[in-house]
Amino acid sequence: MSDDASIIAQLEQVTTATLTTILLKKGLRNIWIRSAFPLRPGQERLVGRAFTFRFIPAREDMATPASWGNPISTRAAIEAMPEGCIAVIDGNGESDAGVFGDILCARMAKRNVKAMITDGVVRDLSGVLSTGLPVWAAGAAAPPSVAGLTFVNWEEPIGCGGVAVFPGDMIVADLDGAVVIPAALVDEIVPEAIEQEAMEGWIMEQVGEGVPLPGLYPMNAETKARYEAFRKG
Repeated sequence: MSDDASIIAQLEQVTTATLTTILLKKGLRNIWIRSAFPLRPGQERLVGRAFTFRFIPAREDMATPASWGNPISTRAAIEAMPEGCIAVIDGNGESDAGVFGDILCARMAKRNVKAMITDGVVRDLSGVLSTGLPVWAAGAAAPPSVAGLTFVNWEEPIGCGGVAVFPGDMIVADLDGAVVIPAALVDEIVPEAIEQEAMEGWIMEQVGEGVPLPGLYPMNAETKARYEAFRKG
């Protein structure tokens, strides 16, 4: 596997829209996490390895405020997170209970966690925003997680927004939402994504110059030849 710092720097230049196209060409159609959108307008693109949190539907004997002090708890999971990771939380799409609130988000920010992605909602929205932790979620709700969810483990495969996410998968999140790149495909995807971005940037320039779309997007043989000449300088 290539150096993560280099991979992340390159993927920070690639949109999630481009990545979905590249992954589609590889046969991966279900890699965009549904219902996870940035809570802060204008949120910059962020890239990092997934650190997973798994919730299941609430069961009354387990989903209690007392459970927050258990060895297996969201609190313990946060303390296990490495710097630079992205928390990916399987919130079961629950909209009536916030997976995390301001205190947990503040602790993640203090531990230099890069961002949080969930198909659920947060609570204490104003406080969460004040922590500076970038969050992609479906919205906000006042009740705590135990009102609708039971936390069961961290760093195991989860489903988030209908997408399978494994610990260590690469996450790219921007204004269009969050995309999962399987860890085993990262080295293969990155150069293709960079090339796709360069090509589409050139196409946009051509559109700006008034070139009609037929034969330009997608490219015909003549346009490909012009593009290759451009790339060679």
